[in-house]
Amino acid sequence: MASVSRRQFNTSIHIMALDGIVNVNSLFTFAVFLGIAWYPTADPAATLVSVADPACVADAAIGESLIAFHVYSFSSFLFSSLVASAVKQAIRMGQGGGEDRGIAMNSHINAATLRVGILVSAAGSVFGCVFLMLALVDLVQIKLGTLSCRSWHSLAAVGPLVVLVPFALVVFVGLVLYAFAR
Repeated sequence: MASVSRRQFNTSIHIMALDGIVNVNSLFTFAVFLGIAWYPTADPAATLVSVADPACVADAAIGESLIAFHVYSFSSFLFSSLVASAVKQAIRMGQGGGEDRGIAMNSHINAATLRVGILVSAAGSVFGCVFLMLALVDLVQIKLGTLSCRSWHSLAAVGPLVVLVPFALVVFVGLVLYAFAR
């Protein structure tokens, strides 16, 4: 029974995938941090919306959700990176003691733990991307006007964002599930 759940894997591809997750999450975490640091205020000078149309100016609730989505995104990316780092460490320990010998080629590791760790890390990245997309939608509403006004600039900025990001996430989730099933 132990040989079924704990078998030898070629783990170099797993380590490379986990390195990729950590690297991308680091870039997104930095972007989220910058987004929080440069929080656009409700000052009329911080928006590109005409003051003549006050209905198109974003209210305080949109600013609050912008910050909330940034924090959710930051925590999701951080969670995903920490899980990926823990799985990498488990792989390195499975190769014999955890010392850094470059990329492990073969390790004895629990297959279910490896798969669940990669799946949980990928889920954290997906949630982080969704929250980052929602924060960017709020940022567009603050800078270019609310979506309810149907401003060409707001819709042109949000349109590709809400089409391309979910499409990329569907592809990512599909590939993760394919790798999970193998």
